[in-house]
Amino acid sequence: MDRAVLPIQNLFADMPKSVEFGKLRKRLLRQVETALNTYHMHQVEGRWLVALSGGKDSYGLLALLLELQSRGVLKQDILACNLDQGQPHFPKEVLPNYLDSLGIAHRIEYRDTYSIVKDKVPEGNTYCSLCSRLRRGHLYRIAREEGCSAVVLGHHRDDMLETFLLNMFFGGKMATMPPKLTNDEGDLAVLRPLALCEEQDLQKFADGMQFPIIPCDLCGSQDGLQRQMMKQMLADMERKSPGRKDRMFAALQNVKASHLLDPELFDFGGDAPA
Repeated sequence: MDRAVLPIQNLFADMPKSVEFGKLRKRLLRQVETALNTYHMHQVEGRWLVALSGGKDSYGLLALLLELQSRGVLKQDILACNLDQGQPHFPKEVLPNYLDSLGIAHRIEYRDTYSIVKDKVPEGNTYCSLCSRLRRGHLYRIAREEGCSAVVLGHHRDDMLETFLLNMFFGGKMATMPPKLTNDEGDLAVLRPLALCEEQDLQKFADGMQFPIIPCDLCGSQDGLQRQMMKQMLADMERKSPGRKDRMFAALQNVKASHLLDPELFDFGGDAPA
């Protein structure tokens, strides 16, 4: 589908007119623009495939990127893409109707990964890992078919903090979702422009914009996921010590390799600083 000129005024036509929402919108736009610049996402030229799940984060990502595009800040072409994974009761008409009403270029792809995940994952185990791998594979394929140079995902700051804790407590490594990386094949960039945005801000933005949210019946059907444990842990720490998440995220941006224990990351045989 050819790119349509987005009437940006229609996208924001029904947003709240309050000063508070205006500040929220400006803050999110500033954070996305900062992420684009800080992590050199602008270097990925051409067409970007923006993954749209129907959740608050991906809706917010698309809206913010389109506004930056309308302002001339983002030069890349944008193609929204929803992967219909065959979940029961998935409202197939919601996303196409929404995107069509705003003149947003898009592609809707149907692939029944839901049945594969339900069949392969033992009862009681979490679906997220396999579901994510299958979804990512299809997004890479679609990006290539559409001539895109990047797959753009809606992971935010809280996702990155949760992933860091998951890797540390359950994976035995210090790692999180990077804002920008190249896929294993080396032909596509994976970008996360919401890297600096807080989940609570994205929720408020989605509420104000009245996005037609579609719940995930697969992941959302499972209780007690490890990620939910990390989310609750972060919430508890933030409640007891406000600002702790800010400090943790700042730490991810201020790594001292010489003060960790990985001999492949730092040459301890050389003259290590004290």
